[in-house]
Amino acid sequence: MSNGKHDVIGDIIRFLENEKEMYGPFSIEPEAKLRPSESTLNPEAPKQKTDKGLAEQRGDEQKKNLASGSEDQARTIQQKLANCSTLDELHSLCSASELLKTDLEGTNLVFGVGNPNADLMIIGEAPGFNEDKEGEPFVGAAGQLLNKILRAIDFSRKDVYIANILKHRPPDNRNPLAEERERSLPFLLRQIDLISPKIILCVGKVSATTLLDKDEALKRMRGKFYPFRGAELTVTYHPAALLRNKKWKRPTWEDVQAVRKRYDELGGKP
Repeated sequence: MSNGKHDVIGDIIRFLENEKEMYGPFSIEPEAKLRPSESTLNPEAPKQKTDKGLAEQRGDEQKKNLASGSEDQARTIQQKLANCSTLDELHSLCSASELLKTDLEGTNLVFGVGNPNADLMIIGEAPGFNEDKEGEPFVGAAGQLLNKILRAIDFSRKDVYIANILKHRPPDNRNPLAEERERSLPFLLRQIDLISPKIILCVGKVSATTLLDKDEALKRMRGKFYPFRGAELTVTYHPAALLRNKKWKRPTWEDVQAVRKRYDELGGKP
């Protein structure tokens, strides 16, 4: 087998692995056997394409077909999300979706919690051990600190809605992978649209960079309100980071005070 064929097959294998990781298992009907070419039947006929050229053509056709199938699946998911008119319907869709799962087996769905009509929505990065166990975001030590931060600006947990970028716990509480965030984001965006908050507070860099689609240091993103799907989005440090580094408590306090001020200006309730 020529090096050209090896290269094409390697590309196809890597493409298939990426597609499987992104969209889940799929199957492809085996390619029909090629009929003898004219050059085989008539050795004197001029050869139209080299073996390498034929392999590259077949590889390009397979990639095109696979990409088309992935696009069809993405459109199907978008249609299902668009058909979710309530959080309960979205919850059911998320419960049945393999796309939202990480490579940690046996995790629970951590959908979100709080007031479905909240004008303030808080979005973290991913569930941890306690969140996975309880099926609710921010219930560990970081969650307790978040509750204190909310009380300091006259909010209770029942006044807001809390969710994460990922809805299943990643192994060893690692940061969500890019492909995990990409798979989860459409579900979260539909959740945001259904809640329709006035302000979104991203806690932590992963949440902020995912929603704002920019890879910047958190300290450069905070202190601003960004337009986002009919709401205003702002950024601060994750409560877990505050437990590790007290120097971030002061800027976090400044950030949440700005949230309270803007919330009142926009007529947020309560």
